[in-house]
Amino acid sequence: METLGIDATRRRLPELVAAAHAGKTTLITRHGRPYAAIVPVEKASQRRLPTAMLALKGCAVGLWGEEPARSVEALRAEWAE
Repeated sequence: METLGIDATRRRLPELVAAAHAGKTTLITRHGRPYAAIVPVEKASQRRLPTAMLALKGCAVGLWGEEPARSVEALRAEWAE
């Protein structure tokens, strides 16, 4: 993976787009920090949950009891009063 600053990316954009079409990823930095990326279409179309979201998977199991729909319905009724 190539890493370039924003100015270099502007100058080389056609080349970088062709490289992405060929399967290469380019990381764009701003002030030395990752800012954006030019990636092949195949990578861009892959939907993945962010790592932080994956860490939350299953953490609320049982939070609403055995019948979550009834628990939420009861809360809504209580709030409507």
